[in-house]
Amino acid sequence: MEKEEVLAMSRREKTDEGFIVAEHQGRRLGVAAFSAVLIFIVLFNLFTGQNNNIPFSLCWAFVAAEAYPKYKFTRKSSYLVVVVAGSLACIAFLIAHILSVLL
Repeated sequence: MEKEEVLAMSRREKTDEGFIVAEHQGRRLGVAAFSAVLIFIVLFNLFTGQNNNIPFSLCWAFVAAEAYPKYKFTRKSSYLVVVVAGSLACIAFLIAHILSVLL
C-alpha cells in the first residue's frame, strides 16, 4: 500500500486516533481515581466501625465489567473466571448490605 492509500483509508474510517488515546488515558486516570477513593472509603469505614459491603460490591462490579470485554476479545477462560467470580462477589456483597440494613 502506498502512503496515500493508507491515508485515504484512515479518513474513511472517521476515527480520530488522538481521541482514542485520550479515552485510554482518561480511563487509566479514572481507574486510579476510583481506586484511591475506594481505598479511602474502606479505611474510613474500618476506623469508624462501618461495614464495607457497598464499596466492595462496587469494586467487584468494576472488576467484572473490566474483564468482560477482554474475555469477549480473547476468549481466555481466565477472564471468564474473573467475570463470573466478580459478578458473584458483587451480588454477595449487595445481598449482605441489604440484609444488614433490613435485619
